[in-house]
Amino acid sequence: MPELSAPAILPGVAGAIALGGPGAVFWMWVSALFGMATKYSEIMLAVKFRKRNRQGDWVGGPMYYITKGLGKDFKWLAMLFSIFGAIAALGIGNMVQVNTVAVAVVSLVDEFTAGAIASGGRASMTIRLAAGLAIALIAALVLLGGIKRIGTVTEKLVPLMSILYIAGALVLILMNISQIGSVLKAIVIGAFAPKAVLGGAFGVVFVQSMRYGIGRGVFSNEAGLGSSPIAHAATSETDPVKQGLFGIFEVFTDTIVICTLTALAILMSGTQITYGHSAGAELAISAFSTAFGGKLVCVFFAFETALFATATILTWALYGSRCAEYLFGSKILAVYKTVFVVFIVIGASLKMSLAWDIADTLNGLMAIPNLIAIIALSGIVVKLTKAHFGK
Repeated sequence: MPELSAPAILPGVAGAIALGGPGAVFWMWVSALFGMATKYSEIMLAVKFRKRNRQGDWVGGPMYYITKGLGKDFKWLAMLFSIFGAIAALGIGNMVQVNTVAVAVVSLVDEFTAGAIASGGRASMTIRLAAGLAIALIAALVLLGGIKRIGTVTEKLVPLMSILYIAGALVLILMNISQIGSVLKAIVIGAFAPKAVLGGAFGVVFVQSMRYGIGRGVFSNEAGLGSSPIAHAATSETDPVKQGLFGIFEVFTDTIVICTLTALAILMSGTQITYGHSAGAELAISAFSTAFGGKLVCVFFAFETALFATATILTWALYGSRCAEYLFGSKILAVYKTVFVVFIVIGASLKMSLAWDIADTLNGLMAIPNLIAIIALSGIVVKLTKAHFGK
């Protein structure tokens, strides 16, 4: 299963910069450093304590390494994670994703109609709902095919789209390479003294810069949430440590590489940023339009964002389904997937800021029981790591 990447994390990076200033990028890097260790641990534990379900598939994740690693007395903690995980999948992996697609489609229509149709109001909402219904239909059809169909679809979409996006970001950065020094300086200084970079008028403070930088960094790499271990538990790899090392690579790729490229592209492009106010894919579209033209960029991002968001939605449908299955058994899966599809349409109609507030809250609730388990089982992580590298 793919991690969140490329256009799927655009709203996270753009929102972090708009709300937290350039310094938020620095805190994304900090979150990645801690995230590498966290993700390595949770993936390793997932493979160590996984089991086979009735269909013969490997299943694992925080709910399993809590009960098998900490004992049955902690089943309440596993159930707590599963409840939060099943609900959180509707936020970070559903509403935020489809909301980004809806914004990209509205921007596309705006560009080609000079704002005559989708400039706001009823027309804009109609377009957003149409985008949500289209993705909901695709998701419903794919989810009926089960885990193998999800893997087949997402594996074909992710690599090519990532390469195209990274290439575009590099071109934009190279076109504005003279700005690299001042932008990097703004990132570092802005992390500790946002007003020194932005001025007091924007109201961005140190706590705000740290909050959105770390929060959006976690959104990009999922470290500590407990979601990725659910996917990694299905691997054919038998060595927990080897699989855990993939987690380090994923965090590095998502946050250090793709988030940084996105942030530099936005900050170096010279596009207007209204600091202190929520922003999403439209900010990135504006930045890339300075290099490639509005129409081309809008078409590219509408298409690519739709593909990545759909892949991410399908992946999180698996995460949420596994949590629901742990709580109620396989009989609940059809009901959960139906609810999940309905929330795709709901997410398309929400304001971006509301979708993010819901996702951030649910992410925090989901992470708490998982981080408790990781700390409690850290001795096993150290023991297995030493044994592996001692060979």
